[in-house]
Amino acid sequence: MRCPVCEGADSRHFQTVDARAYARCPRCEATFLLPAHLPSAQAERAEYELHRNTPDDAGYRRFLSQLATPLLQRLAPVSQGLDFGCGPGPVLAGMLREAGHQVALYDPFFHPDRAALQARYDFITCTEVVEHFHQPAHEFRRLNALLQPGGWLAVMTRFQTDDARFAQWHYRRDPTHVVFYRQATFEHLARVHGWACEVPAPNVVLLRKPAR
Repeated sequence: MRCPVCEGADSRHFQTVDARAYARCPRCEATFLLPAHLPSAQAERAEYELHRNTPDDAGYRRFLSQLATPLLQRLAPVSQGLDFGCGPGPVLAGMLREAGHQVALYDPFFHPDRAALQARYDFITCTEVVEHFHQPAHEFRRLNALLQPGGWLAVMTRFQTDDARFAQWHYRRDPTHVVFYRQATFEHLARVHGWACEVPAPNVVLLRKPAR
């Protein structure tokens, strides 16, 4: 079967858990839910509306700072960014604006302004987003096209590392989480797109588009 991340054609069945079947790609090492089990848009939105993340939640800001801190260390002043998949409460965008950057918002459910997808950006953030992608190869190509030369794609997602615990893993149990990445998965994507790849913190990857 075809891998939705790298589009390799030799993925194999990995595990079936609670009647949901997952495959593993030997090329990029992604684990993914088979298409027949993907949630509907309505089910996704209903799950997302349960989230209660607010700008005054100090714990959530600390969580986001795992990505924000290393990204801010690499950005030029007053950079132009996009918070892709920002959700109903775009706290990260607010944190980056506080640091002096300009940040546009896009989310297919909560900020569906497609004008934001017509610009190009110095950086794009995807925090707890890429595990929701039903067509990740397409989405990564789109994100690459939205980046200026030399721009940064900053991703936060739980890396899948322990096959023995996959069935019990809390991250897998979220019904909207359909793709699970390893560090090797991002390293493979970096080779495909010509990005530089850094992992400055657990579950955080910074991918830089070539300047030329």
